[in-house]
Amino acid sequence: MSKGSERLKDEGSKKQVILAGGIAGLVSRFCIAPLDVVKIRLQLQTHSLSDPLPHTGTNGPIYRGTLSTLKAILRQEGITGLWKGNIPAELLYVCYGGIQFTTYRSVTQLQSGLPRRLPPSVESFISGASAGAVATAATYPLDLLRTRFAAQGNEKVYTSLIASIRDIARHEGPRGFFQGLGASVGQIVPYMGFFFASYESLRLLLGSLELPLGSGDATAGILASTLSKTGVFPLDLARKRLQVQGPTRTRYIPRNIPEYRGVFHTLQTVMEKEGFRGMYRGLTVSLVKAAPASAVTMWTYERALQFLMRREIIE
Repeated sequence: MSKGSERLKDEGSKKQVILAGGIAGLVSRFCIAPLDVVKIRLQLQTHSLSDPLPHTGTNGPIYRGTLSTLKAILRQEGITGLWKGNIPAELLYVCYGGIQFTTYRSVTQLQSGLPRRLPPSVESFISGASAGAVATAATYPLDLLRTRFAAQGNEKVYTSLIASIRDIARHEGPRGFFQGLGASVGQIVPYMGFFFASYESLRLLLGSLELPLGSGDATAGILASTLSKTGVFPLDLARKRLQVQGPTRTRYIPRNIPEYRGVFHTLQTVMEKEGFRGMYRGLTVSLVKAAPASAVTMWTYERALQFLMRREIIE
């Protein structure tokens, strides 16, 4: 394996990797929070995209694209509406970033000790998929809370983070915190595997071009994220629909979210009632969000790790 590919995986102590990953997640989340809220609102909207009168049978605001959704949220809920769910989301991204990069580093080092090395792209896929699965499962309750807060309009379903935890525990039990986990893991394993595999390859290629301000890392993150996100998007939509199931399902925006029973039932129902295009509702804003999020994450991670190493902070 080339030195350029080894650098991301092997430099820095374990504590430095955790801190750099957490910083990257924190900065990335704050930057893309409004687009995340827009994405969730679009994914939960259930009217058929082919319906000439999409408002028929829909109780709640009608969103018709990224910009119109942004304007509608600003008009109806104010600027703070674009950062709904930001507290659990910030906790999610910090924890997720630290766990993701730590697992990626650990699995990569474990593979390097095997008597027979796998091809670099395969090693990157395994490390990325493992990192995504572990980080997703460990932080999933925060992901669910983020979705529910982002989905509530002016009517407060939950008044605070603590209140939401108590309410879900009381009325839905421990399983309530893991609604849609199957779809999430099913999505994140191929997504992160392909993301890291393509990121490593693109990073080496772009690194030779010596782009200014370290933009090669950011560009590689954008391209890798776009390719990976498109392939697994229907599972992401299923995850969002499942996360708002439960006794509060009819109180979100929109209010007519159907009742789904598992990943396959969700995908089947969406295909039957909303068509193939319905499976990709919110894809545009998802790609718009994912590209800068990945670029900011990888760029911040690289710079934060280098800073920690230069200053010899927390060896």
